[in-house]
Amino acid sequence: MNSAVRELAAWLAADDPAPWLVETSGSTGVPKRVALSRAAVLASVEASARRLGASGRWLLAVPSSYVAGLQVVCRSLVAGHEPVLLDDHASFAEAARDADFVSLVPTQLHRLLDGDADALRSFHTVLLGGGPIDPGLRARAEEAGVHVVATYGSAETAGGCVYDGYALDGVALKIDNDGRIRIAGPTLFDGYDGDPARTAEVLVDGWFLTSDAGRLDDDGRLQVLGRLDDVVVSGGVNVPGPAVAARLRAHPSVEAVEVLGVPDEEWGNRLVAFVVGTLDLEDARAWVAETHPRSWGPRQVVLLDAIPLLPNGKPDRLTLKDSVIQGGV
Repeated sequence: MNSAVRELAAWLAADDPAPWLVETSGSTGVPKRVALSRAAVLASVEASARRLGASGRWLLAVPSSYVAGLQVVCRSLVAGHEPVLLDDHASFAEAARDADFVSLVPTQLHRLLDGDADALRSFHTVLLGGGPIDPGLRARAEEAGVHVVATYGSAETAGGCVYDGYALDGVALKIDNDGRIRIAGPTLFDGYDGDPARTAEVLVDGWFLTSDAGRLDDDGRLQVLGRLDDVVVSGGVNVPGPAVAARLRAHPSVEAVEVLGVPDEEWGNRLVAFVVGTLDLEDARAWVAETHPRSWGPRQVVLLDAIPLLPNGKPDRLTLKDSVIQGGV
């Protein structure tokens, strides 16, 4: 049992333990220390098991310092197992033989489908979270026979609290007039450690005010449209960056894309597409215009060998933006 697993096991068994502190990724700003009670973590563990219809041993393939890793460890321990540690095995396929479930981010799934599809198929469920999930990636996994469940949540909600668009038992969803997603229920965090002012901004009357925009369909299914600040105002037009990125990812010459707004003297903000592939600016704008207003097309395309990632596997958006502002790419 490694030190992180041992510490979490002791925390779960302790009498009235202090909140567990989880640092956010900092993908869009300064990382925050999120205080999670044991009750919130266990509520998430139990609701997840009910939705999946089973519990068992989990493979830890993401850092245990982030909430996804915390949940992998706790789900295993509550089910009576030590988690399987990917780092203790020679390969993903070898580790997968000892586990029933795994949590991955989209980048991991994309890479594993190329060489470890058999291992992925062996899992009861692959939970996929940590960022937008491209429909093409989801379809590719399904075609390979991999059972994927897409999750939505954050450290502030003790991890994924919405599975394939539907809230877990006990979790409530609401959309504000500005499109902001609100979340309530037993999995919410206690607050930001040492920052009561920021806590008061986002924990209001029992609701967590996320930074994401979304909508609920008639069946109560949530569609996440992207972060509220991902709407880029360019030349007076509101351009939803995630929708443009999703369209560009569907191009046959594109392997990966991130779309961000960068300050621009002429446009106010210009939409920049960071592309792993061979797409040029003219083709990118034409491709976007086939399904969206032409004004949504990127004003700049930056070709990369790979999208820079944070330690938790999420795109490092700040590095991308800064590289353009400072003229590094």
